[in-house]
Amino acid sequence: MNKLENYVTGKWITGDGNGQVLRDAVTGEEIAIATTDGLDFASILDYGRRVGNPALRKMTFHERGRMLRALAIYLNERKENFYGVSYKTGATKLDSWIDIEGGFGNLFSNASLRRKFPDLPYCTDGDAVGLSKGGSFIGHHILVPKEGVAIHINAFNFPVWGMLEKCAVNWLAGVPSVVKPATITSYLTEAVVKEIVSSGILPPGSLQLICGSVGDILDHVTSQDIITFTGSKSTGLKLRSHSKVLSECVPFNMEADSLNAIVLGEDVSPQMPEWDIFIKEIRKEMTVKAGQKCTAIRRIFVPENKMDDVWKAIASSLQQTTIGNPLNEKVRMGSLAGEGQRVEVRAQIQKLLASSQIIYGSLDSVEVIDADPVKGAFISPILLKNEEPFLSDEVHEVEVFGPVSTIMPYKDLSEAIELSKKGKGSLCSTIVTADDKVATDYVVTAGTWHGRMLVLNAGCAKESTGHGSPLPMLIHGGPGRAGGGEEMGGVRGVKHYMQRVAIQGSPTTITAITKIYQQNAKGYTGELHPFKKYFEELQIGDQIVTEKRVITSEDIDKFANLSGDHFYAHVKETDFADTMFERQVAHGYFVLSVAAGLFVDSFEKNPVLLNYGIDELRFTKPVYPGAEIHIRFTCKEKTPQDRKEDSEIPKGIVKWLVEIIDETNEQVGIATILTMVKRKS
Repeated sequence: MNKLENYVTGKWITGDGNGQVLRDAVTGEEIAIATTDGLDFASILDYGRRVGNPALRKMTFHERGRMLRALAIYLNERKENFYGVSYKTGATKLDSWIDIEGGFGNLFSNASLRRKFPDLPYCTDGDAVGLSKGGSFIGHHILVPKEGVAIHINAFNFPVWGMLEKCAVNWLAGVPSVVKPATITSYLTEAVVKEIVSSGILPPGSLQLICGSVGDILDHVTSQDIITFTGSKSTGLKLRSHSKVLSECVPFNMEADSLNAIVLGEDVSPQMPEWDIFIKEIRKEMTVKAGQKCTAIRRIFVPENKMDDVWKAIASSLQQTTIGNPLNEKVRMGSLAGEGQRVEVRAQIQKLLASSQIIYGSLDSVEVIDADPVKGAFISPILLKNEEPFLSDEVHEVEVFGPVSTIMPYKDLSEAIELSKKGKGSLCSTIVTADDKVATDYVVTAGTWHGRMLVLNAGCAKESTGHGSPLPMLIHGGPGRAGGGEEMGGVRGVKHYMQRVAIQGSPTTITAITKIYQQNAKGYTGELHPFKKYFEELQIGDQIVTEKRVITSEDIDKFANLSGDHFYAHVKETDFADTMFERQVAHGYFVLSVAAGLFVDSFEKNPVLLNYGIDELRFTKPVYPGAEIHIRFTCKEKTPQDRKEDSEIPKGIVKWLVEIIDETNEQVGIATILTMVKRKS
């Protein structure tokens, strides 16, 4: 039988020894052997730090983002090959779509996230902080990629998504990864990694794969490495408490299986659309991936006077679920990932039966289509009922990682909230309600024990991604039992793989480091107006100081008539007693318009294509008739834009600091103005 290959230190290597036999979850047939025996884990981590890390660190966020996009396109073109392998894990076409194309979606999403970062290998974090009265000493924070390796120890249920959801983020941050998928389904991860390696898109050392045991890899971690774990709480705690992880203070992000809950609001009746939404959501979460999701619904809380109607509706819905060979188009739920999982699921259900009873499904028999229910790891969906949720510990502590949920009653919303918290921390919770006050009370009060909360009703159900779908731009994780970690989350997730550094110095020096102009830094004036420079020619700190203009009462009146803004403060006949103003004051937008008239070079066509917007506009001092203002206009920041089509004009976005200054040399207004500027090529 073939052995799976490990991709380490830049080459494919098979491990030694007998290893673990991997079987087709549907037929029980042997597929391959997985082993990492004989691998030098110290060398694997060293290779990642020495080869992969420097290559990624020197790339900018935009280069890394384009790399992710290219990889997503490359893999998407070959997705049918992965579907063929995925069916062997017991996954249906829908299950495989979530895993495979959902994984590619993480690459695409993080590729787009590059626009939130500068075209640099590092970035700033937050705003500058003034540290001196005269403004010559300031502080800031920057984020730089860590110098280690991201070690991902993943669960068996999503062999593709589980890898790419994490790798997309660490690659964008500039850190390489070593991926250890759960052995039982690692053959699918291997198939995807083979294509990734063949693409040549990633720099050498960016990705390594080990199919089998983690060996002694944790003995060789350093404080610059990052560990992420997805799986059971007990295994996660064992890894997190490893002596080297503790002594080196290695960041450890844990996403553990949790007893996620869904609540039916007291306001929902069978006649409302929310009733059907609730039933469908439970059926979906119990049967997609055969319930093998860390986010699946394990606990169902409904008003006690609706218990019978709800469980009967759920049972009726589950009865429509066809189970069997995922290659058959009629099948809607496949098998568990393997016989070991089926044994585990049955054992965990037995624990729940100490205080609950089965009201739908069977532990011993299941009808399947186009498959053998004994050779394949098939199991019936199981719905249990527990009438005394406050007196039962098992239902809030024992998670069955399969198509199993327990329905329980509550008297009022406060009880539902208390019951949801008895899970001691979950990845997500859902409340189905048409009452926004009920939704608010549940989210705010129960939120301390859940990582993500979905409010589901007729207003969003059609487009909702659902209870069990983590999204790349939102954090994925939860407190307590769920592991206390946060994965993904857009910019937040990227920062997990970077070191935050506080920096101090003069505004000019901080400008040089951050590549963002800081107030009071040295500006650079020249004969050529900045608007006459192409994107590539502009330098941070390019600056003009304009001529002066006197603001008159007539100007203010004309602007009021032109704009229609006759706010009392702009009318000279106003009695200004008990107001904030001494007399007629200029409109803030008039002052800004005057500023534009002073700094815009408008007499001939130039590389500035258009005004893109205004950020952080503030009017800091009233401008009265007779005031004489001028502008200090400085190139603050530059961000290139990719062309979507070859016919598009090559361009970038330039941010300009606009400081409006009066005759006393005090600032009366400040803004960041964005322009779209043409590139030479």
